[in-house]
Amino acid sequence: MNIVTPDLCDEYPHVQVVEPMFANFGGRDAFGGQIVTVKCHEDNSVVKAQVDQPGAGKVMVVDGGGSLRRALLGDMLAAKAAKNGWAGIIIYGCVRDVDVLAETDLGIQALASHPMKTDKRDIGDLNVEVTFGGVTFKPGEYVYADNNGIIVSPTELKL
Repeated sequence: MNIVTPDLCDEYPHVQVVEPMFANFGGRDAFGGQIVTVKCHEDNSVVKAQVDQPGAGKVMVVDGGGSLRRALLGDMLAAKAAKNGWAGIIIYGCVRDVDVLAETDLGIQALASHPMKTDKRDIGDLNVEVTFGGVTFKPGEYVYADNNGIIVSPTELKL
């Protein structure tokens, strides 16, 4: 999949562009797919459950409330996501184990890294609309990401 977000913005001016705040942590510099959302705060129980499911080339968009106090994704969950066919994970929050994540065949964008894992309280919502970075992410719509940024479209874009 050849994703270049500036080219996609030029060709599809209707796309929404997420405010620049994310860094690339995964082994894939560019990724995209249909959106699956998770809303959670310092508890990655729902993320953990989702990476065990077949990803089918989809992208998990995780609204962690922008918390910089816990990591919502680490090496073990990223490896499961890659193995189960997820294209990528975008986290409005932190990740950890960044050296291993960089070698994992998965697109991963997040705000920062943090060494502390989350608490497991089984709290979180799956496939609800989430808003951050000036964009609302809706389950079933499409997201595309590369080192230039992240864009969202209500329909799949022809690459």
